[in-house]
Amino acid sequence: MKPIHIGNVHEIYDISSEHFVIVKTDRISACGSLLPIQIKNKGKILNTISNFWFNKTKNIVINHLVDDKIENMPDFFQNESFKDRSIIVEKLDILPFEFIVRGYMFGRMWKAYKKGDGLCGNILSGDYKLAQKLKVPIITPTTKCGGHDENVDIKFVESHIGIELTKQIIEVCLNLYEECSKYALSKGLIIADTKLEFGLNRQKQLVLADEIFTPDSSRFWDISDYEIGISPKSYDKQLIRDWLLNNKINDKFQFDKIPKNIVIQTEQIYNECLIKLVN
Repeated sequence: MKPIHIGNVHEIYDISSEHFVIVKTDRISACGSLLPIQIKNKGKILNTISNFWFNKTKNIVINHLVDDKIENMPDFFQNESFKDRSIIVEKLDILPFEFIVRGYMFGRMWKAYKKGDGLCGNILSGDYKLAQKLKVPIITPTTKCGGHDENVDIKFVESHIGIELTKQIIEVCLNLYEECSKYALSKGLIIADTKLEFGLNRQKQLVLADEIFTPDSSRFWDISDYEIGISPKSYDKQLIRDWLLNNKINDKFQFDKIPKNIVIQTEQIYNECLIKLVN
């Protein structure tokens, strides 16, 4: 069986008229490129964390997860190479937007704030510092345009999918962020921001899709290291990004020269996030 889609991390297999199998690999991308390295068990870690959240948030919104047990997969997937990194999901009509929930002044929001600009229609007043918690979380939608994220405002989303559906999504996003942030905080982690995607099922119900609250879709900070005004360390691939950015030769990224210790440290970061959240 061959995948119908191969992404930087995910592979998607069409197994029936109603279901896909999504496999999360150990591949990793950074600085706009798929890297010639793998992060050991990264796919299993993302899968485990995402499935944990899917089960924890079913009271807020239904999600696309149908089954994650290897013994219930088609025969092709019943071997060790697919174990713990594969899920059966419901086929959906995926909405053409990503919804980023931001709870802290960081990333694109920080850059816009320093310039006095808004982000996706959100203009924040007051005296904020880097990494400071926002008075209330905000949502900054993006749409894919030529393979790149393009910022849009809520009015743009409403014009494409309708006011009522947009309102429902905003409410769901904020509820998800609030519940999951509280849980993560109890485990010593701050969720600074997160990306959420949705689709509609055959009954036209809103369904949470993709993966949720993982190190690849969210920005996690350790509360013990958190300090307002300082860029916190993230539980993600930031070490690899930083090395690539700091070790260019003739303005070219050295993708094939990433040191082994940076790879091992990144593996440890992903694993530590799993242990803190799930175990």
